[in-house]
Amino acid sequence: MPESPSPRRPRDRSYAPTVLAGLGGAGLAAVAGSRQWAITHADAAGIKIDVSVTGAQVQPLVAATALVALAAWGVVLVVRGRARRPVAAVGFVASLAALVGVGLSLGAAQDASAQAAVAKGANDAFLTSLSLWYYLAGLGAGLAAAAFAVAVVRAPRWPAMGTRYDAPSSRPGPGAEEDMWRALDEGRDPTS
Repeated sequence: MPESPSPRRPRDRSYAPTVLAGLGGAGLAAVAGSRQWAITHADAAGIKIDVSVTGAQVQPLVAATALVALAAWGVVLVVRGRARRPVAAVGFVASLAALVGVGLSLGAAQDASAQAAVAKGANDAFLTSLSLWYYLAGLGAGLAAAAFAVAVVRAPRWPAMGTRYDAPSSRPGPGAEEDMWRALDEGRDPTS
């Protein structure tokens, strides 16, 4: 009695949205992590001064860990199967570290900007605020972390790159395709 073909697994549609969200989030966190995070507007003896600090000055690990997450997406796209899971886990930890770094910098960014204004001669009348880049760094890191969380679970089932660029020794030989057809003709499973 012939065996019935195994049912095909439904296509996992999380691949493209997850990769795009992860790449976008990690890229945004890497860029925003080195931009202006806090701005202080002050008076120094009647002269208006504006002082700002960047994310790299306040928390340099945010941009660095975001770059690690960005590199992890490149590796996730290249490796196959279960090897993707530990790479996605490393990317998740890096994204989470960037997110925590942004969160811990909330007061530090404003304090550093205010101290820089005081160092330039500002009196007590100044206004310090966070810039949009600060919030974008947190948003990007959070988006990358969420995408990596999905990747840890689903990445082994995602499609893999073709074997065209694999090393020649890892590709099947020229007679392998004929052997598969011969095995099918003889009633054997060529995949076992």
